[in-house]
Amino acid sequence: MSAEVSASPAAGGSAPLDKVRALQHTLYRAAKADPGRKFHALFDKVCRRDVLQRAWVTVRANDGAPGVDWVTLADVEEYGVTRLLDELADELRSGRYRPCPARRVFIPKPGVKDELRPLSIPAVRDRIVQAAVKIVVEPVFEADMLPCSFGFRPRRGAHDALQVLVDESWRGRRWVVETDIASCFTAIPHEGLMRAVEERVCDQSVLKLLRVILRAGVMEDGRVRRPVTGTPQGGVVSPLLCNVYLHRLDRVWNEREHGILVRYADDLLVMCKSREQAEAAVMRLRVLLADLGLEPKEAKTRVVHLQVGGEGLDFLGFHHRLVEVTGRRNNRRPVTFLARWPADRAMEHARDRVRELTCRSRLLLPVEVIVEDVNRFLRGWAAYFRYGNSAKAFEKIEYHVWTRVASVIARRHKRSRGYGWSVLAYQSPDHFGLISLSGTVVAPRPFKAWRERPNAGGERRR
Repeated sequence: MSAEVSASPAAGGSAPLDKVRALQHTLYRAAKADPGRKFHALFDKVCRRDVLQRAWVTVRANDGAPGVDWVTLADVEEYGVTRLLDELADELRSGRYRPCPARRVFIPKPGVKDELRPLSIPAVRDRIVQAAVKIVVEPVFEADMLPCSFGFRPRRGAHDALQVLVDESWRGRRWVVETDIASCFTAIPHEGLMRAVEERVCDQSVLKLLRVILRAGVMEDGRVRRPVTGTPQGGVVSPLLCNVYLHRLDRVWNEREHGILVRYADDLLVMCKSREQAEAAVMRLRVLLADLGLEPKEAKTRVVHLQVGGEGLDFLGFHHRLVEVTGRRNNRRPVTFLARWPADRAMEHARDRVRELTCRSRLLLPVEVIVEDVNRFLRGWAAYFRYGNSAKAFEKIEYHVWTRVASVIARRHKRSRGYGWSVLAYQSPDHFGLISLSGTVVAPRPFKAWRERPNAGGERRR
């Protein structure tokens, strides 16, 4: 099911599903019941008015910049959402729909200075069509996805992947193959991708629409390029197509022979029992990726032995390291487990963002406004990193935040930093509303779900 669909049955199961959600349930169950079935009547569902309306809600909620036509979301609302959706439905049914090239921009790569990541921004109307395709097609392919895949899937996320690392290290798999796929989103061959889609979808109108989306190309420096590989990073449907293609890797992976595969989109880890198994897993990965027209990124491919006092590894924003803790009560024997806390790049990103929010150019703003912006960032950052052994890291970030806010107060009054600390810590009863990260950390445990209820509304995980 689509993660963007918010409708969910109540815990008691009495609340009815909305029509789009019911459609997704039906498609998922049909695909799950018959793994060999090919779906031939999907295009009419893409064109459905309620599906397009749900697609618009998704696009609007995600916000985003305009595409090459420079039409913003506000422009669409002024033009009329109903009017635009009716026009898109008519163009789709008549076969006149043609997407615009995506606008290519380069954004800073998180945690890496002087390195940019290409991002393709489709036009708003094209994002709506892609979202509608995703709503209809995703349940069909989700029925086939395997437990080793976690990225960009409904009801699965990064913390589910991180829990696998904790569980498998406890089982003794402490030789880890770490790698990611080089230029994955730009290297996937279109023909191979369409063959993967055709394993489940035989509706020629949907296949034609996907080909049109893939061949729309990107506009960079005023020139349009239409490569024969890649699903541009930034498109609504791109993560789903990436997972559909890499599912071919997941389904041929032999866990008994090569270890436990953990894949988050194009980031890969393999948890192995021995060095020999890890080296064999590296060779196997190279062969399987070569068969798909892909290759691992050499600079990030390595084998790590998790041991107390040894090196660790970074994965999904966390640094993972094997530690040994001695019990404090009744002379309990030491316990060895895989701990994780925010990686250095994540810490540096947090500090940089706090500096941006408390820089000199914002001194004319009220302190309460600056604190509100800082709080908004801290809530999002801490909501992800609180599920780990992150207490010390949170203390460092919290101290950095207090130092920066105290500096803002001091500069506004042209006083010393000590004055700023005094006002923040003692003279303001609620510290200007600055939130505390103390006591928010939830340490992971082997074989224990990282959250008590998998899904909201009492819905079971598929």
